[in-house]
Amino acid sequence: QVQLVESGGGLVQAGGSLRLSCAASGRTFSSYAMGWFRQAPGKEREFVASIIWSGTIRYYADSVKGRFTISRDNAKNTVSLQMNSLKPEDTAVYYCAAYIGRQAPLPRHYAAYDYWGQGTQVTVSS
Repeated sequence: QVQLVESGGGLVQAGGSLRLSCAASGRTFSSYAMGWFRQAPGKEREFVASIIWSGTIRYYADSVKGRFTISRDNAKNTVSLQMNSLKPEDTAVYYCAAYIGRQAPLPRHYAAYDYWGQGTQVTVSS
């Protein structure tokens, strides 16, 4: 079992930055990959970024590449998402998720992930 708790969401103006964090507990954190997803009202949950267990390989959605950075600290059992140059279209509830499987590259569909946090709201005003 894995428990995930996100923090760091909020309201920011376009062009600003936010940093999301996700604290994990339960299963050994360095044994699984992590991902960030987001869901806007009326839309399907979409992939944002993911990172393998060691942190050495990262994946990004094209829409956030160059603006967002995913990282993890296995000593602190946390994964973060640094979001820069935010746009109004980044507005959504952001979720961190744990992937216990061994697919490579990491899956991008939300259904593949095993455990989820409760989500944190990010609102970008124009």
